[in-house]
Amino acid sequence: MPFIGFCVNIFWQSETALLIKTSLGSTPVRRLLGLATFTMLDKKLKQRIINKFRIHDNDTGSSQVQIAILSEEIKQLTDHLKMHKGDYSSRRGLLRKVGERRRLLKYLQREDEKAFLELAEKLKLKIAKKMIEDEDARKAEEAALFAEANLEDEEVETEEVKAEDDK
Repeated sequence: MPFIGFCVNIFWQSETALLIKTSLGSTPVRRLLGLATFTMLDKKLKQRIINKFRIHDNDTGSSQVQIAILSEEIKQLTDHLKMHKGDYSSRRGLLRKVGERRRLLKYLQREDEKAFLELAEKLKLKIAKKMIEDEDARKAEEAALFAEANLEDEEVETEEVKAEDDK
């Protein structure tokens, strides 16, 4: 095996290898050869996402835009981790991005439910469906508690009225 390593080393030092090395710098070639490592979103893709999800012309940082960018980064990191199963630092970054997106989605759901539903539909987010179900369950529980509290108040009032009638 050392001979093969020596041959590869000589090849990388030749002029042909210089041409290959420079072409390996481009992302499509690296992906084709399986040498691609995860990098941030390129500027063009990020700008396209911003243009698609922005609220107004100068919008670059609204919750919708941030969630869309995070979703694309999560998608790319997931693809990277399918190829590189042992890359634990990227896995940690992925979990961090998922948590950040979840927090932003909860904020958006709390502040503007209509925008939340539109964004969840555009991005086809599974987590959003679960969040909607959880929110509906929470609202139903609150309504039940509110109704129970109203019944108790009415019972107390009727008891007070009966007590006054007895006097």
